[in-house]
Amino acid sequence: MKRIHLFEFEDQEWIPSFLRDYITDFLSHLSNQLDIFKPIVPILVKALKSSSENSIVDLGSGAGGGWFRLSMHLQKDYPDIKILLSDYFPNFAAMSRIAQGASNVKFIEESIDARRVPKEIKGLRTLFLSFHHFKPNDATQILQSAVEDNQPICVFEGQERSLPSILGMVFSPITLLLSTPFIRPFELKRLVFTYLIPILPILVLWDGVVSCLRTYSINELKVLVQSIEGNERFNWEINTVKSGPGKILYLMGFPK
Repeated sequence: MKRIHLFEFEDQEWIPSFLRDYITDFLSHLSNQLDIFKPIVPILVKALKSSSENSIVDLGSGAGGGWFRLSMHLQKDYPDIKILLSDYFPNFAAMSRIAQGASNVKFIEESIDARRVPKEIKGLRTLFLSFHHFKPNDATQILQSAVEDNQPICVFEGQERSLPSILGMVFSPITLLLSTPFIRPFELKRLVFTYLIPILPILVLWDGVVSCLRTYSINELKVLVQSIEGNERFNWEINTVKSGPGKILYLMGFPK
């Protein structure tokens, strides 16, 4: 199955910001409730050991993803770890809630382009469930920027470009319908656009299936790495790790 870069509603500037925020709220709620990223903690620890900054700069954070749980797991090995959330379309309300609940998490209010991270922002760069949003040239820029700035980077995807993963996304609207009453903060408008005017289930279904079609395979990630100028200065690891019934695809790179 070849990679197909169809559009996702979440990426569109014209989509009302509250709908984008509701989508990322849903993803963050699932990530934290199911703690799906706990198995990748050793990967983060390994990458952190290559950095002297003792900090993580998360790119494309959306509503904060699974960082509420992840920050607690990481504090066991790094009590003073600092986590900085950022996004091209920052979800300020959601990021603020995570920052209030986890003292080691902060967020950047300005829009941050993952392809061009300001050099003064130091630390392990991470992307959760967002690398597939970038076409090959842009994805390469993200990795190239990390190499040029000599900063470690980790990419994690919770879906694959495979039939089972796509079929799993077909059930995502049902998961949304069941979990919406438990997503915080409680908002009447969220219920309206989930149940009365079911726009959100449609958006989640489309974006979920397209995310699978956009996801890079292990071999494609290796090709991206080989195209980076100076890639030989980094150690690279591309693989999968089991998480519940599924698995997480990851790419890790850090200076030699």
